[in-house]
Amino acid sequence: MKDYRPFLDAHGLAGARIGVARALAGTDARVLKIFESCLDAMQQAGAVLIDPVEVPNFNKIGRSERTVLHYEFKADLNKYLSGRGPKTHVRTMADVIKFNEEHKDRVLPYFGQELMQESDALGPLTSQPYLRALEKNHRLTRQEGLRLALAKHRLDAICVPTGGPAWLIDLVNGDAISWDMESTSMPAVAGYPHITVPAGYIFGLPVGLSFIGKAWQEPLLIKLAYAFEQATHIRKPPQFLASADLTRQA
Repeated sequence: MKDYRPFLDAHGLAGARIGVARALAGTDARVLKIFESCLDAMQQAGAVLIDPVEVPNFNKIGRSERTVLHYEFKADLNKYLSGRGPKTHVRTMADVIKFNEEHKDRVLPYFGQELMQESDALGPLTSQPYLRALEKNHRLTRQEGLRLALAKHRLDAICVPTGGPAWLIDLVNGDAISWDMESTSMPAVAGYPHITVPAGYIFGLPVGLSFIGKAWQEPLLIKLAYAFEQATHIRKPPQFLASADLTRQA
């Protein structure tokens, strides 16, 4: 599809059946408060909320998801680099690792490259560990996960907070694990469409709301997300601040 603009319907939430995946929403009281306000806004816009909706097996794919990510990281990066033309001297992930080591004072002062090294040690995408992990991921997230929940309740989409407040850059401690929700892995692993829109702010840092749908239902998700945006007008233009505004919660 070349043009999604016909699906920008400000009344797109009217009559839509939206499942509320509370088990994937985490425990951060600030995020949950924002989530509740989003649910209220959707109801006022005419959505039918099915609350709660269970999404089976969301917590059973962690290890196999990482296995697939590591195998595909190497395969896809090698494929990309190999097609960059004759003037490119970095052609594989191994070349990237070697370059980084040779220039570590400049490119590795704050972090290492353990994930690339782990991925580079793996075999091709015909390896049995990869194929077993991929099959498990698809089964648990599709027919035994999202597809099951969407069909059982005749849902147009499932909604859940996208994540906690955006992470601040911390070159000493690294990325902070600032939330315990499981909103993004299931659709990513299943290959199902997932769209996120602004939901609110915590100390000026954005928090998103996710709509997750059936395979090939991008037009429907765009309609729902657009209708939510038009009903709430939560988004604020980015200000590119040096740090978070700790004087306010929203």
